[in-house]
Amino acid sequence: MLKKNRLGKSNLFVTPLTLGCMSLGTNRNKAINMLHHAIDSGINHVDTADLYGFGENEKIVGEAIKQKREKIVLTTKVGNHFDKQKRTWFWDPRKEYIEKAVDDSLKRLQTDYIDLYLLHGGTMDDDMDDTIEAFERLKSVGKIRAYGISSIRPNVINEYMNRANIEVVMMQYSMLDRRPEELLDMLNEKKISVLARGPLAKGILSNDSQKLHTKGMEGFVQYSEIELKNTIQHLSELNESITTLAFQFVLQHPAVASCVFGASTMNQLEENIRNSRISPMKTGLYEQIKKITKQLPYEEHRIR
Repeated sequence: MLKKNRLGKSNLFVTPLTLGCMSLGTNRNKAINMLHHAIDSGINHVDTADLYGFGENEKIVGEAIKQKREKIVLTTKVGNHFDKQKRTWFWDPRKEYIEKAVDDSLKRLQTDYIDLYLLHGGTMDDDMDDTIEAFERLKSVGKIRAYGISSIRPNVINEYMNRANIEVVMMQYSMLDRRPEELLDMLNEKKISVLARGPLAKGILSNDSQKLHTKGMEGFVQYSEIELKNTIQHLSELNESITTLAFQFVLQHPAVASCVFGASTMNQLEENIRNSRISPMKTGLYEQIKKITKQLPYEEHRIR
């Protein structure tokens, strides 16, 4: 059984591994089997969004979890006002829209409450008080148990961190994208947990070396293709599974509660579960990885 970490100051506790459902695909039986395997393997946290598949992903998740609802922490997201028929969407963080969208998500997910509801983005031009009021109201009536934001904009995160009772920030974080480190201590001090999505950097940090050639051809974040190859080579010289290192590294900071990984096949799912059943990182390894990889700041949306 995987240990569980608390999300912020809430009563929600999640396993260090979260199944991100965006990559599950549209084959319902296959996706449901993968979800069941993840849950039966000890993962208790699944992450989806209303925009994924224009609602279809939520429907698949809802079908898969309806007999296992009490065993899992369910996260979904809101803020992208979409038209399923036209397959278009626009940013809409208004209270009026959020209060309608949550009911649509609850119906698709076949549940009467969402454990963690995340704003799926955010800009400095939003009426944040209106948005926050929506989440607080949904929490007060029991439709959601906790809320937070999914964002890679430090200025937006900072506003919600100081103005709202958020429990979670979801952001892209991996050995190859260490930009969030400038925010982690601050979030930890405020007892706001981080859900780290993309810990395997699009699969570049998996044990499948072919992924480096296919996914890393155009570089990654601020790494060129050559820099990527050199960095992966140095990481491989540490004589550890790169996938295991990827999970260990991200989970090393106390602010990080869980790694959100995607899987499109049962083999990928099983490999990630296998590599997550790990002991704490060996002494000194964390600092070695920091020297091998870049610690870069966010270039845009800075906190003023």
